[in-house]
Amino acid sequence: MSFRTTSTDYVEDVSPGSGALPPRAWYASSDATSLSLNGDWRFRLSPTADAEDDSFAAEGYDAGGWAEVAVPGHWVLQGDGAFGAPIYTNHLYPFPVDPPRVPTANPTGDHLRVFDLPAAWPADGGAVIRFDGVESCARVWLNGTDIGEFKGSRLAHEFAVGHLLKPTGNVLAVRVHQWSAGSYLEDQDQWWLPGIFRDVTLLHRPAGSVLDFFVHASYDHVTGEGTLRVDSDVDGRVSVPALDIDVSTGEPVTVPVEPWSAETPRLYDGVLVTEGERVPLRIGFRTVVLEDGLIKVNGRAILFKGVNRHEWHPEKGRTLDLETMREDVLLMKRHNLNAVRTSHYPPHPAFLDLCDEYGLWVIDECDLETHGFTEQAWRDNPVDDDRWTPALLDRAARMVERDKNHPSVVMWSLGNEAGTGRGLTAMAEWIHGRDGSRLVHYEGDWNCRDTDVYSRMYADHAEVERIGQGLDGGTRKRRELPFIQCEYGHAMGNGPGGIADYQRIFERYERLQGGFIWEWIDHGIKHPELGYAYGGDFGEELHDGNFVCDGLIFPDRTPSPGLVEYKKVIEPVRIEGDAADGTVRITNAYDFADLSSLAFEWAYQIDGETVEAGSLSVPALTPGESAEAKLPQPPANGGSGEAQWTVRALLADDTAWGPKGHVVAWAQLPVTGRRPAPVAASTAPVPGERLITLGPAVFDARTGALTSVGGVDVTGLRLDVWRATTDNDEGASWQDDTRWGVLWRKYGLHRMQHRLDAVELGDDALTVRTRVAPAAWEVGLRTVYRWTSDGTRLKLTVSVAPEGDWKVPLPRLGIRFGLAEADRVEWFGGGPGEAYPDTRAASALGRWNSSVDELQTPYVRPQENGARADVRWAELGGLRIEGDPEFWFSARRWTSEQLDAAQHLTDLRSGDTVWVNLDHGQQGIGSQSCGPGPLPQYFLTAGPAEFSFVFSGTDQGTGQGTD
Repeated sequence: MSFRTTSTDYVEDVSPGSGALPPRAWYASSDATSLSLNGDWRFRLSPTADAEDDSFAAEGYDAGGWAEVAVPGHWVLQGDGAFGAPIYTNHLYPFPVDPPRVPTANPTGDHLRVFDLPAAWPADGGAVIRFDGVESCARVWLNGTDIGEFKGSRLAHEFAVGHLLKPTGNVLAVRVHQWSAGSYLEDQDQWWLPGIFRDVTLLHRPAGSVLDFFVHASYDHVTGEGTLRVDSDVDGRVSVPALDIDVSTGEPVTVPVEPWSAETPRLYDGVLVTEGERVPLRIGFRTVVLEDGLIKVNGRAILFKGVNRHEWHPEKGRTLDLETMREDVLLMKRHNLNAVRTSHYPPHPAFLDLCDEYGLWVIDECDLETHGFTEQAWRDNPVDDDRWTPALLDRAARMVERDKNHPSVVMWSLGNEAGTGRGLTAMAEWIHGRDGSRLVHYEGDWNCRDTDVYSRMYADHAEVERIGQGLDGGTRKRRELPFIQCEYGHAMGNGPGGIADYQRIFERYERLQGGFIWEWIDHGIKHPELGYAYGGDFGEELHDGNFVCDGLIFPDRTPSPGLVEYKKVIEPVRIEGDAADGTVRITNAYDFADLSSLAFEWAYQIDGETVEAGSLSVPALTPGESAEAKLPQPPANGGSGEAQWTVRALLADDTAWGPKGHVVAWAQLPVTGRRPAPVAASTAPVPGERLITLGPAVFDARTGALTSVGGVDVTGLRLDVWRATTDNDEGASWQDDTRWGVLWRKYGLHRMQHRLDAVELGDDALTVRTRVAPAAWEVGLRTVYRWTSDGTRLKLTVSVAPEGDWKVPLPRLGIRFGLAEADRVEWFGGGPGEAYPDTRAASALGRWNSSVDELQTPYVRPQENGARADVRWAELGGLRIEGDPEFWFSARRWTSEQLDAAQHLTDLRSGDTVWVNLDHGQQGIGSQSCGPGPLPQYFLTAGPAEFSFVFSGTDQGTGQGTD
């Protein structure tokens, strides 16, 4: 075999590639024969693009000594580290910025697959090989013949290969380069993961087979009719049996139909038949327009309750199977989401099939981001350089042509964070010319020169309200366009906070048409030692830490508290009422669906326990319609205590996405308030040589520190103001002036010192006076602990008076103490999950129980978590604790300081002590890991405060009942 060399000039060529067929509509199946080439491929990794010649592509090449990788897959996630490692950056290019040049050190993976044609493979006709996704640049050979090269990692490319195929021993060779000129266009906030990560398929193309086709299926909301026209490059016929349609391609037909929407995703099965192929169609009739300054579908303005979705799997990266994609869609539907922005590239096309089937609005985004050019004020940005425009147009065309037949896609997005420039204008003009049935989106175009909507990311609440009021200024065109937040509510770690406040603003102003939470899933990579790895865990030269873990679900697809909160905030049925007169008002907040699919039920609860329940009759309200329903009389034998109604809307029957009884919306209506039981100060403290006793409690005589109550040992009880900072507390690096976590550490709130000023014994109280303050600063908290008892119960009243000029709010304000033993916790208060001042919409008042371990929220980077809000009482470790007023409760097997120091969950080690926090107040969470911080109403300002707790033993701890 002769030694041959291959030029690698194409790697740094700004063109999109050569040899590929024009883009066309993607479809999952037809009656034409196909062969999946997924599976184990032979693999060789080289350090540079030109380290090896192309002799490996020839027939007969012996690759027996090569390793193997799974295709689809990323080579850096295989081979136990032998094939390099992932790299995470948010926007910085991990190579010198010198477009279109890339480093000499350019990991290059040679892939080989030898395959035979199936026995049933037709002898006539042609064939194409389709690559659905390869990062970032690939050159392809079949049976020794170079058939082309391409860039555009998240885009489909097809090559004609029928003339090269043989019955057996076909050799498919693919050389993949990690870095290429295309990498400058793919600077999305994600892991850099090279490889053939989507399907590879061989498709037989019979004579007269389908080439490209465009399904136009509009809906007239006035007449209730749909018009279908299927344009096809190859003449044929289109039939839709359910509509009695049988027409030639290109011929329009108008018939009465049920329209498609995200809430009512009616699809009609049809078929496109040409001389050589039958292609199944799933047709949804809907019309998208910009009218009266609003995005309207089927004549109605819509409100996006959306999420940004990167494709992610903790072991396979951006390689997803159909069931994982279906799991995503079902989770979205079950949590009331109605929209997805495919950040920041077109997804696997099967995902869009699922959006069509189950019902989600989609903003389909092009595989384009040049964010790293911000570091040089956008100088040399490819989107404003004519040399790159063909590549940009190729990417736009490959997105539009592939995905144009999906009714779920209502907007095309030019890309993300790529500045502005002539290339984007060319893309917008081409898309508008090719598909006038959808709108064009791009967030970076604030003047809306090229777009049909005004889109922003992370605008704070006040600005969004001004936009809703039309007071935001800008160009005349912009002022006349609808507004969306394409990114908001940064779901990094604990949070996002403040989304209920955003939603109220969205619903108040017609111009505001909702938004998309950033983002769907934490991109943690499963790691044998760290649990889930994030940026920096693979020794990257540049990285952005755990900024890649900012999702509403954890890497294993478990919903986070943020997703549970979002479900509540955007629920499509509003339930309000006045429990005093037993009336509940139900409002349909859907855009299209009536309430016929829902059943309503009520429960009457005393102190968190249901004493009676039943169904509630609610009419099938149309969108926007309201009705009042009457609750029954409260049960006569309900007993005394804190009473409330809980009203829920549930699926009346199984649906495609949820089981019968799935809760869609709920509300709680208080009937009678809480009356904390008084504790008479009737027992005097008894001094001893080293100990003081007061009722069921024992104190250290010198320090006044509580050592036991009700026979339960207690350690370290004192005022606590520190919490392990959340990602949102730490804030984004560009927000130095208001990053609360940084300021808290600056002012020493993580290292408060406790000075004992006095221990005073009175006739009915033990009083301990202290001052809590950080070193180096003049500020402090004058803190008094006043202990009283009625003989069986112990009451602590904490009085706090700030001293000095406090320049920051407090992280928390309450007491912390340790218990030697505690496993289970029962409480009456908010639950079942965590809640904070601006993340408490989903916290339901009830009686809950949990293990201490289950109270923890496993954020990928450990941080403050697990607080339960509005707690009236809690029992654990033999103690019952009642609060006046209600309090936040948390318990964990490590201190806040240990939690603060941990970088991964595996850093946390259970100790012998369970540390309990009883908080009078907590600072809000906000979204400052990228967006705005907590709203002022959620600040925990340092001010005078007084709060009380009552301690008593439980049966477990003392053998005495306390109820």
